[in-house]
Amino acid sequence: MRVRFVSVLLVVACSGPSTAVSAGSTASPTPTQGITVPNVPTTVPSAPTTIAMPTTSTPLLDAYGRPVWLGTIALPVQEGGFGEVQPTPPELTGRAFGTVDLLLPPLSATFASTIGSIPDDVLARSTWTSDCPVAVEDLAYVTVSHLGFDGLAHTGELIVNRAVADDIVSVFAALYEARYPVEEMRVVAAPELDLPPTGDGNNTTAFVCRAATGGTKWSQHAYGLAIDINPFQNPYWKGDLVLPELASYYTDRELAAPGLITSGGAADTAFALIGWGWGGNWRSLKDWMHFSQNGN
Repeated sequence: MRVRFVSVLLVVACSGPSTAVSAGSTASPTPTQGITVPNVPTTVPSAPTTIAMPTTSTPLLDAYGRPVWLGTIALPVQEGGFGEVQPTPPELTGRAFGTVDLLLPPLSATFASTIGSIPDDVLARSTWTSDCPVAVEDLAYVTVSHLGFDGLAHTGELIVNRAVADDIVSVFAALYEARYPVEEMRVVAAPELDLPPTGDGNNTTAFVCRAATGGTKWSQHAYGLAIDINPFQNPYWKGDLVLPELASYYTDRELAAPGLITSGGAADTAFALIGWGWGGNWRSLKDWMHFSQNGN
């Protein structure tokens, strides 16, 4: 299994409007008021179509400021199973899209969280199987408040190792206090692992039952002991390989762009306080999105 960076459209009751607007128009989603509800059904779309990247100077945007083609264009697959690395489309530079609410947003501006066993429906849509290197009883379902790039409070979901659940909540409490933005935070669905790569996903996630990128051993994600944050703004980079494949723009770590993880910044500091290592400090490659308990 290899990591796939795909953007997945999830259909839920509390998602916002889907009306497309031209670039430069204003259309803002109205946040849904309510309490955190963990059991939210999701659907994974059919495989994206391999077509040329749009080049129009006035791209159509949805109500969250995202180009309507996001997650629909499959990249040519290269040796190793990854997509072809291509220049970052102009619509994805300075990326700061609104967050689609998959769970009901928090009732107040105060940080909120939950920790519990994984609900059956969440487990069913996750990547966990009996072949994974961690028992389901050793995993926990966590929800946390996070700020989006839209400046609004949202509720994200993670599956993590039960032993680190409290620590992970403390990290996201610190990120919330620091107003560090997160575009999307949801459990990865099993079909996503086999979808053709689109190279434009930006999901913050923890447990994914897969091998390490470019390897055969279990990833720390497969134990619920690693988290990737805003992967598009914080890509994986080794030689000619960039993941997500359209995120080359963000290999310039001097950018003054929202969502970048920097040495000594909010995310690096919060994870260091719980003893986790950052892939941005690795020498042979850079994995700026990646934090793990053992530093790998």
